[in-house]
Amino acid sequence: MSISQAITCKAVVCWGKGEPWKVEEIQVQPPKATEPLFPRVLGHEGVGVVESVGDEVKEFKEGDIVIPTYIGECKKCENCTSEMANLCLKHPFTINGLMPDGSSRMSIRGQKLYHLFTCSTMAEYTVVDANYAVKVDPGIDLSLAGFLSCGYSSGFGAAWKEFKVEKGSSVAVFGLGAVGLGVVDGARIQGAATIIGIDKNPYRKDKGEAFGMTDFINPDDEPNKSISELVKEMTHGRGVDYGFECTGVTSLLSEALEATKLGKGKVMAIGAAMEDKVPLNFLAIALGRNLKGTIFGGIKTKSELPIILDKCKNKQLQVDQLLTHQVMLEDLDEAIKLLKQPDCVKVLIKI
Repeated sequence: MSISQAITCKAVVCWGKGEPWKVEEIQVQPPKATEPLFPRVLGHEGVGVVESVGDEVKEFKEGDIVIPTYIGECKKCENCTSEMANLCLKHPFTINGLMPDGSSRMSIRGQKLYHLFTCSTMAEYTVVDANYAVKVDPGIDLSLAGFLSCGYSSGFGAAWKEFKVEKGSSVAVFGLGAVGLGVVDGARIQGAATIIGIDKNPYRKDKGEAFGMTDFINPDDEPNKSISELVKEMTHGRGVDYGFECTGVTSLLSEALEATKLGKGKVMAIGAAMEDKVPLNFLAIALGRNLKGTIFGGIKTKSELPIILDKCKNKQLQVDQLLTHQVMLEDLDEAIKLLKQPDCVKVLIKI
């Protein structure tokens, strides 16, 4: 079923870098056959119900529950058929704010609106190319399913899929937000013996333990020691097998490297950094350690995200521990305030 009329609805719009977010009325055009500029409709985590589909869409139908994704999976290209990559070459990761055909489906008072990646989930209606969506079992708690569309899954996948953390190994997690807590959960599932969580927020100690963290470091408690020193003190001077940098603070990449074992330590860079260039201690890498980056934890959206959704449905994961607050879309300002509270992990915006 397809529709021919544009829809007027509410969405969260950012008019420029550093500008406040606003709930505005926008117009969303109907889907076409296949379906960092401003102003932009925000949101890249979410779950929703299919209202209508383009004429050539076969995978989805009206009423299906789906998660919009920001990477695709054709299952045929060099990367999709490789175990080493999840960035599809046919349906690539994009940041230009446009649909694959180069157009936008949204506007505000006659002005073009740009999408956020291929998602723009902070809206009552959005248009997503079918190659960037995954069907969700309606039996899963939908308030949790949206959390699996980026942060948590990026962390979980980094431990579970990218590094395949070995049973009995040791792990250090830099930052215990949704990404870091996903790493902790993934390391727990994999059977890691030592999972050290690192965060300056003391509220994250209990939260980390709920996900499977075994030890906690608050760097502010030992201001005269580096984080890598504190990690080594906990591991008899050797460091850990795996480090995961989840904050995007570039200086922590060297700390994460130096916190791992000589000759074999592995570090995953997950947190999105604001800087283009990253300072690194060359000796930390030269002494046999490895540094790798990841998008979405290496998870392939069509074939592997459903596995994580199934684990969530079967309560094998601690995703419910992420939800700390809920607000309606109209209460966006309250949501932003809540994000600054020390006890906040995830705010669910209900539309």
